[in-house]
Amino acid sequence: MSSKIGNIASGGTGVAVMQPRTSAPITPHTSESAPARADLAPKVTAPKPVAIQFNAAEERQNLKEAVSLLNQQMSAGNRDLGFRMDDVLNAPVVTVRSDQTGEVIRQIPSEAVVRIAHNIEKMKGMFFSGKA
Repeated sequence: MSSKIGNIASGGTGVAVMQPRTSAPITPHTSESAPARADLAPKVTAPKPVAIQFNAAEERQNLKEAVSLLNQQMSAGNRDLGFRMDDVLNAPVVTVRSDQTGEVIRQIPSEAVVRIAHNIEKMKGMFFSGKA
């Protein structure tokens, strides 16, 4: 190896090559070591079931209070932004109105979507009640 280094230092064309280091051979697990490892394995147990309690009436009341609070804050800040809960959609509706004219500039969801949802709800009522 010293001759190769000397050859490179003197401008020769020799190239030093690094040999990869070999690691110890990996031995497969034998049946002899399996019992010892089984004792070390963590014990897995299923989680205990949790009863989820959901009160729809209470959640609806909380949502109505939040909508009311939002409307109060918007009017206190001189912003013409309105929030309301639509019972048929079972979702909030946001409206942006013009200060000068009072006309609705933007509504989310749009008036067409709200109208379609109301019409679908009426049709469902007709199908289930059997009245024409």
